[in-house]
Amino acid sequence: QVQLVESGGGFVQAGGSLRLSCAASGRTFSNYGMGWFRQAPGKEREFVAAINWSGGSLYYADSVKGRFTISRDNAKNTVYLRMNSLKPEDTAVYYCAAKSLGGSYYFKIQYDYWGQGTQVTVSS
Repeated sequence: QVQLVESGGGFVQAGGSLRLSCAASGRTFSNYGMGWFRQAPGKEREFVAAINWSGGSLYYADSVKGRFTISRDNAKNTVYLRMNSLKPEDTAVYYCAAKSLGGSYYFKIQYDYWGQGTQVTVSS
């Protein structure tokens, strides 16, 4: 089992920045690829960004490319999502997730463990 706890969400004005953190505990963190997804009210949960076990491969949704940066610190068992130039359409609950090796990073069905989510609200 892997337990994931997100933090860092909040309320920010358009153009502002936030950094989300996801702390993992349980099994060896470096065995897992990590992803961030988000879900806005009335919408499906969608892929935002992902990172492989070493941090050497990064994946982004087109909607956040150039604005968001995913990173991880395996010594701290933590994955981060730095969000710059935030837009009102980025408003959502953000979830981190862990997946075993193999399979696509883009699809939520590939992930084995999920956090409880953290709310991000961007005002116009």
